[in-house]
This record gives sequence, structure tokens and C-alpha cells, in this order.
Amino acid sequence: MKHTYKRYCKTLELVDDPALIEEYKNLHSIGAAWPEITAGMKQVGIIDMEIYISGTTLFMIMDTVNDFDHDSAMIILARLPRQSEWEATVSKYQKTMPNSSAKEKWQLVDRIFKMDQTQIEHADDGYEEHCDFDKTM
Repeated sequence: MKHTYKRYCKTLELVDDPALIEEYKNLHSIGAAWPEITAGMKQVGIIDMEIYISGTTLFMIMDTVNDFDHDSAMIILARLPRQSEWEATVSKYQKTMPNSSAKEKWQLVDRIFKMDQTQIEHADDGYEEHCDFDKTM
């Protein structure tokens, strides 16, 4: 049975300071992310998230439930306990304004190629993905 979910991809620029980048990576190392933050992401329908780094550029892959509404979820997420504290903590590493929300910091990117793509999709709506297992479990 095929399961459907949405995928969003985003980028963010870090401050070009090797020491700060190492600190930022440590904040995201195994077990270091605040549990309230990951719980909040799951609460709004984010089922998986990965962040990659190349130099000062971060690339995020965010998989969500199929009926995920990105804008509504980001508003709810911003209001959850400790989210604004987390954003303030990580802002010193990011090339953003200190008071910026996660939605303002992370920029959605458009997909320009997918092997065997059959329909046009847009970053704002998420990209429909399929897998042979249930990612929501």
C-alpha cells in the first residue's frame, strides 16, 4: 500500500563564523534539540525533518502529513511553548533578524526536477510524495 505525504524544502544562511557554525551544529546533534521543539513540530503535523549543511547554507527537508497547511502550521508552531525561546537561541547563528519566526527565517525553495514527475507542483503547497510504508507512525 502506498502512503502519501507532503515534502517541503527550505534554505537558511548562517553567519560566516566557523566557531558559531560548530555551536549551531552541536545544538542540532543527536539528543541536543529541545524535546519541546520536536514535540511541537510533531503536534502541527511535521512527521520528519532533516537539515543538511554546506558551508554557511542550511538545507531542510520537512515531511508532513498529507493535509498539512504550511502557513497555518507555522503560526501555531510559533505560539507553542519554548518555540520563541528556541528561535532566539538559534538566531545568533543565523543571518536573520533576532525576532524573526521560523517561517521568516527558512525560505521555501522550488523543485526544478524530479525523476518521472507527472504533475506541476509548487513549494508553497508542498510536494506530494509516496512511500511503501506509513511515515506518520
